[in-house]
Amino acid sequence: MLSLAVASPAASAAAAASAVFPAKSSLSAAPRWRWSSSSFSGIQIQHKGPPLGVPLAAAPASSSSAARSRAPSVVMMAKRQEELTEIRAKTIEEINDEVVDLKGELLMLRLQKSARNEFKSSDFRRMRKRIARLLTVKREREIEEGIKKRLSRKLDRQWKRSIVVRPPPSLKKLQEEEAAAEAAEKSA
Repeated sequence: MLSLAVASPAASAAAAASAVFPAKSSLSAAPRWRWSSSSFSGIQIQHKGPPLGVPLAAAPASSSSAARSRAPSVVMMAKRQEELTEIRAKTIEEINDEVVDLKGELLMLRLQKSARNEFKSSDFRRMRKRIARLLTVKREREIEEGIKKRLSRKLDRQWKRSIVVRPPPSLKKLQEEEAAAEAAEKSA
């Protein structure tokens, strides 16, 4: 076994860097293709933080920025719980109507994006999540009623076919504003 140690004169013996190379006999047991002419197998890097197996929540916070970054998630969870209680208070018909409206709004956002109009990119994710929550609550109720997956899909197809195409609420509001503006121009 060959050992190599490097240390500066001012450094203590504990701070000296050392490397250990295995003896040639231990190398012969390994496959020949794995050990080429060099016996260098890499460097181990020490991490200066919590151990890799410890979750960040269990590790002590090193700065106040870590504490600040956790605060918004708590508020988000509270809002989500509030939203879920609001959704669970609705009937299936109200949930279906809201899903149709939100999908229409999502379509309007896509149209705004393709027309290169101003829009909030965060609205896409927010609406998709809201739709997913609504559909999740709807499916939870079906499970409580004992409706199996196959029947649920059949009922969902029937519901989708029965949807009457109507403009989304934002477009209705826009049309009402335009109609009011035209009426104001005619009266003036």
